Amino acid sequence: MSKIPYRLYLTEDQIPRQWYNLRADMKELPDPMINPVTMKPAVEEDLYPVFCRELAHQEMDAETRCVDIPDEVLNIYKIYRPSPLVRAYNLEKALGTPAKIYYKFEGNNTSGSHKLNSAVAQAYYAKHEGMTSLMTETGAGQWGTALAEACSYFGIPLTVFMVKVSYQQKPYRKDVMRTFGADVIPSPSDLTNAGRAILAKDPNTTGSLGCAISEAVERAVTTEGCRYVLGSVLNQVLLHQSVIGLECETAMKLIGEYPDVVIGCAGGGSNLGGLIAPFMRDKLTGKANPHFIAVEPASCPSLTRGKYAYDFCDTGKVTPMAKMYTLGSGFIPSANHAGGLRYHGMSPILSKLYHDGYLDEARSVEQSKVFEAAVYFAKHETILPAPESAHAIRVAMDEAVRCRESGEAKTILFGLTGTGYFDMAAYSSYLDGSMTDTIPTDEALQRGFDSLPKIPGVQEEP
Repeated sequence: MSKIPYRLYLTEDQIPRQWYNLRADMKELPDPMINPVTMKPAVEEDLYPVFCRELAHQEMDAETRCVDIPDEVLNIYKIYRPSPLVRAYNLEKALGTPAKIYYKFEGNNTSGSHKLNSAVAQAYYAKHEGMTSLMTETGAGQWGTALAEACSYFGIPLTVFMVKVSYQQKPYRKDVMRTFGADVIPSPSDLTNAGRAILAKDPNTTGSLGCAISEAVERAVTTEGCRYVLGSVLNQVLLHQSVIGLECETAMKLIGEYPDVVIGCAGGGSNLGGLIAPFMRDKLTGKANPHFIAVEPASCPSLTRGKYAYDFCDTGKVTPMAKMYTLGSGFIPSANHAGGLRYHGMSPILSKLYHDGYLDEARSVEQSKVFEAAVYFAKHETILPAPESAHAIRVAMDEAVRCRESGEAKTILFGLTGTGYFDMAAYSSYLDGSMTDTIPTDEALQRGFDSLPKIPGVQEEP
């Protein structure tokens, strides 16, 4: 076989025509969401005031294995997809490893990330159902940017509650959203009951994704013709993001490869869930046995130090409760630079797969080690990675070094979710030596665990 190219691009005809619903092949499904009003398992109709109906259906559907991608969504996908699968030859050489390292690069669009894959789908369904506005939140800003792009395309007004610390750290992210017509509000704000309550407790809070979710949901359910949309965690989002893994699967088949190790950063789960989808299917159905690694910040360690329990998805406790690995909805992570990973919980799908041993491993990494890997990667692969993506890079490099030490020639695949051009303050902090690492104490985590809801008839996990 001739040398595998640095970048392998599929053709337009090879973009998947269907999303893959991982839940259809799971041995056991995640526990149902709980309606906080009735304290009973939520049904699809319970979600209609919050989500568009088709998205509510996708959220609850555990039977449909493959979901057709609407033509209008495919037409937009064709603008920036397929995204390339890249062989990291230079990184391999620098590390002196026998491992083959591949990464799926999702940064070739204006949002600079994979988030556009679900934003286009959610905006399409909102337009199709006649919604006149949408509400959302964003952490680092990739999701807000992606949704602003999608809403601009479909002509839907958008309001984004942006976590306050990211709003301050990344002002140009805000301006990109505004360029596409979005209204951007730092969260928590005094514009909602949830925001005012959070500010009353701590006027100087830097905010969190949980806070911003509360504000966006409150505004959505109290605004006529409006619905809420979310960029991670939810089942519907992992469904849409399966396009990442499906393209990886097709590209790797073309070059006769299959990953031994699949690595993704993990905040809420959208990137990791999308990347692993077809390979996890192979594991669940007994076709193959790849090793999966989720990488999260040590400052917000939901998988590695959290509890597998029912919790609210937001700080204001207005959303349904989900069974997931969580640090408690009241947990406020430190104001570090991996803004897209600062969420207190983890996707119920990924949480269940991790709890049952199919998602093999979770690792937490300090941000100074993350940026060390980001700089090393940039120097050898010419792409400046987003801090979130650099978590996966860190562990991919660690695995490649292990292969060098053991002599194993494993095939490693990781997700490069986006670029870091809006994160230069973070890079400056690392390069000038002022970056610090924050690891929450057991006492700090316990305060979050103490706020976990007690649900009648539901026994807490040991």
